[in-house]
Amino acid sequence: MEGRAVNEKDPRNAPGRSDRQGMSIIEFFQLFPNDRAAEQWFEGRRWPNGLCCPDCGSCNTVETKNRKPQPYRCRDCRRHFNVRTGTVMQGSRVGYQKWLLAMYLMVTGIRGTAAMKVHRELKVSYKTAWYLMQRIREGFFGGVDPLEGTVEVDEVFIGGKQENRHVKDQERYSATDAYGKKVVVAAVERGGKVVGEVIENTDANTLTRFVEGNVQHASRVITDDHGGYTDLMENYRHRSVKHSAGEYVKDVDVHTNTVESLWSTLKRGYVGTYYKMSPKHLHRYVNEFTGRKNQRDMDTTEQLAELFDGFIGRRLKYDDLIAYNGRPSGARSGW
Repeated sequence: MEGRAVNEKDPRNAPGRSDRQGMSIIEFFQLFPNDRAAEQWFEGRRWPNGLCCPDCGSCNTVETKNRKPQPYRCRDCRRHFNVRTGTVMQGSRVGYQKWLLAMYLMVTGIRGTAAMKVHRELKVSYKTAWYLMQRIREGFFGGVDPLEGTVEVDEVFIGGKQENRHVKDQERYSATDAYGKKVVVAAVERGGKVVGEVIENTDANTLTRFVEGNVQHASRVITDDHGGYTDLMENYRHRSVKHSAGEYVKDVDVHTNTVESLWSTLKRGYVGTYYKMSPKHLHRYVNEFTGRKNQRDMDTTEQLAELFDGFIGRRLKYDDLIAYNGRPSGARSGW
């Protein structure tokens, strides 16, 4: 992949910056023809300067005979380990090549990749595929530096269709009513990163807290005319467009089109790929879409590397994943 001449007409260069290098599925299997090749890639990314113990940090390590019970042992703490140890991959029986293939599908699927597709492509059970993808989404949970410059902020309601509501709710609420839906808010730095979060409501305290936690003071913040943004005047240069009056652009560059493009991608993923994003796991899908947006200018190999970096130091056990987190699964609610 390195040193390949850039062809401006090569469709693999899009989307993102014009010179980014994509990776076809054929190239993927040329780079990672088997489990050992994939394992060596993970090891090279995690330990570029040589093996170090994930438990005690010592680099005084040795390879074990026949790579059992695990391929490496720390001479100081005497613990055995592999490249999965101390990552979301720990304890997984899915092979390294399949892990990388699932990651590849995740970073190249602009509108997301359904667990059913992973189940078919990797020849694993649907339960394994679903759990695998949720673990991979953990890699997108890495923090983003506070946004600055011109930042667009907007919110969207995510939920089921009107026809899936209980008949009494259909009579009581219109198709555009937010009842029963969840709110996602996002901030996009023009030419930079994006952050998103599932919030409980759109009152001023909640929206101000989100902006204060993710945008540097004195930045130029552009929103619509929602009343929840009125408190931003104190610490930000706040401008707004009056969507309720049909105004979408003001003074040439006062608009929220950039953040709304994120909603377009998220909704297409909801409708066309996942069909359901339960309230319980909605934050994971939001992080997937914002994380992929933040990687949009990277080569595919860089996307895979950054995603794996997000695995390190994180765990997601299955029991923790399915445990009640205060939000419904949506299994019986029209989601």
